Amino acid sequence: MSIYLAAVYIVFGFAGLIWSADRFVLGASTTARNLGVSPLIIGLTIVAFGTSAPEIFTSATASIQGSPNIAIGNALGSNIANLGIVLAITLLIQPIEIPLSLLKKEIPALLIVFACCFIVFADLTLNMFDGLLLLFLLGVFTWRVVKDLNLLDKDPANDVNIINPDEVTDEFIADDMSTPKAVALLLFGLVLLVISSNILVEGARSVAMALGVSELVIGLTVMAVGTSLPELVTSIISAVKGHYDLVLGNIIGSNIFNILLVLPVPSFISPFVIQPEVLTRDYATMMLITLGCAYFLYMRARKGQQIGRPAGIVLMAIYIAYTATLIVSQ
Repeated sequence: MSIYLAAVYIVFGFAGLIWSADRFVLGASTTARNLGVSPLIIGLTIVAFGTSAPEIFTSATASIQGSPNIAIGNALGSNIANLGIVLAITLLIQPIEIPLSLLKKEIPALLIVFACCFIVFADLTLNMFDGLLLLFLLGVFTWRVVKDLNLLDKDPANDVNIINPDEVTDEFIADDMSTPKAVALLLFGLVLLVISSNILVEGARSVAMALGVSELVIGLTVMAVGTSLPELVTSIISAVKGHYDLVLGNIIGSNIFNILLVLPVPSFISPFVIQPEVLTRDYATMMLITLGCAYFLYMRARKGQQIGRPAGIVLMAIYIAYTATLIVSQ
């Protein structure tokens, strides 16, 4: 396959993944609603899974096709891109206020998840036991979210930075769609997700071979940036509208799910040995940019100020330096 055809595969693969994930979530959420499932369950399961579906299906396809490095690169690279591109560009466009509960709950949860990720990577292998550990942590995280939602429901004055699922799921449910149509849309979205992920992975592998770069680097760059585009659009729109909790909540939640929901996929499908640079370069960069972001959040919050352009410039500089390191290392 020529590099030009591979580029076309990548573009259509990304477009298909994003559109089919939206169809899948709409069909699944509407079906669940028609069957009497509560908005809370829909929001915590179907919507959460659907927004991570591009990364999940891409990782699964890459692992099945014998390219697990694309899968792990996609997970770590997406986390780096979410802060170095998505949050950085958002801050350059619109400074945002910092919800105090974010500093008490979401940031500590993110750092704990990343610490557990280091434990998983420490032996330079990713196996079924590692996947089970990550899924257990996902269950703990979900339980905490449910607990916070219950507190919010009992007392709306509680300082809980969790969006009401009744509001979140409104845009993912079609009020006038029958159950048969919703099921058909769900299945259509699922099939298209599989097809799109196969097209995307095939294009990415061909680009890697044509340019002589590793599949890990392709996963860390092209795949990561592409699957982060929906978060970028959502974050910019939310910031301009003043929904600051959605901006940071979306990015932090996405980074948590990339570790707890995306990484287990290759561990179950194709356990493999992790390249040393994943730990010393990619994981280290993910922690560096995350700690840098946390520092800016805490410092600005203590002064009662917004986080804005200076933080955006620093986060983007870290991402540019990281990308340059990847290019030089090839």
